[in-house]
Amino acid sequence: MSARETHEPISLTFYNQKRHQSIKNCYKERRIPAAMSCSEQLVWVQGPIIVGAGPSGLAVAACLKEKGIDSLVLERSSCLAPLWQLKMYDRLSLHLPRQFCQLPLFPFPSNYPNYPTKQQFVAYLENYAARFGVHPMYNHEVVCAEYDEQLMLWRVRTQTTGMLEDVEYVSQWLVVATGENAEPVLPMIDGLEEFQGTAIHTSAYKSGSKFTGKAILVVGCGNSGMEVCLDLCNHNAYPHIVVHILPREMLGQPTFQLAMWLLKWLPTHTVDQILLLMARAILGDTARFGLKRPRLGPLELKSLSGKTPILDIGTLAKIKSGDIKVRPAIRKIVGQQVIFMDGRSEQFDTIVLATGYRSNVPCWLKDKGLFSEKDGLPRKAFPNGGKGERGLYSVGFSRRGLMGTAADARRIAHDIDMQWKARERRPA
Repeated sequence: MSARETHEPISLTFYNQKRHQSIKNCYKERRIPAAMSCSEQLVWVQGPIIVGAGPSGLAVAACLKEKGIDSLVLERSSCLAPLWQLKMYDRLSLHLPRQFCQLPLFPFPSNYPNYPTKQQFVAYLENYAARFGVHPMYNHEVVCAEYDEQLMLWRVRTQTTGMLEDVEYVSQWLVVATGENAEPVLPMIDGLEEFQGTAIHTSAYKSGSKFTGKAILVVGCGNSGMEVCLDLCNHNAYPHIVVHILPREMLGQPTFQLAMWLLKWLPTHTVDQILLLMARAILGDTARFGLKRPRLGPLELKSLSGKTPILDIGTLAKIKSGDIKVRPAIRKIVGQQVIFMDGRSEQFDTIVLATGYRSNVPCWLKDKGLFSEKDGLPRKAFPNGGKGERGLYSVGFSRRGLMGTAADARRIAHDIDMQWKARERRPA
């Protein structure tokens, strides 16, 4: 078996048995305690272990494959890109033009629209995985990953659906690709747990068709909340909006593309002011509709907090017409009554929590160097947050969306390739 042979599910049993003795010898030579025994469930992986089969994990695996290095991709769900396939609403489309969202080495099909739909993006990812021969191991949830100082290797323990025993993988490199959006964020709202209607996170929301005729309150309006509101605008949705709103296009160009062009010549603060002036000219004074703007500009806010400015796709017109009504922040919930900060009280059938997601890395990665335990994001800002020590990497945590993912994936593959070639040059 060659050093660069892929580790697909069909070959693991034979591969595991084949490497069993070498793993035993490795333990013996480095005087590993007897408690850390070597069983048939310990698998040596020659290439990197990648945790997560979303766009970030696929991008790293493809960039490595292009350099002739195979990897093992572990995914806790039953499909690739589970956030997109299982937790996103049906009407979702990419918020940025496709040229800023494509993964390395494989552009979007030329017949795709400027803003591909959820279904088109999932099809693109499936074709991407097939193109580079990336075959994730599904239903493998990583419960612990830690660096073994004696082995000088990463030990990644998984729980596998349908298997009684845990499986542990061992490798020189570990790539964390679970992303910023691994777990739903549920806000602390007084009385929410006792709400007598239905409360769901947007991860469980698919379509507004089932809410016909019901009063819906959408809490937390980023791009997801705005799109859910648009989906519900004929069913009395009441969003609470406290973030930037920009037109999706300015001067006949996508707003993001225009911003990127301006950043080549002007500082971020100046570009922010230009965008805000143009947004006011196009959208008018949104404050009179209850849409309050943060003090920071949209690009600066995105850089510091990771919050994406809203790119309007028609929701503002529904707000202006009164089809979508804006409410202030929630004070508390009593029964089905929602009491707002201005003292107003209204009854709702359903509350949709468009409150985003968070990283879950601290729950399973036993390393305090690269990631912060507070928010599960890299301690250092892009582009310095992609590499830790002892073969640890992160991808998809740059707060720059898929464009940041592509840059991270290329850097990681290059770095591992340099180490791989250096290892091959060493004497046996």
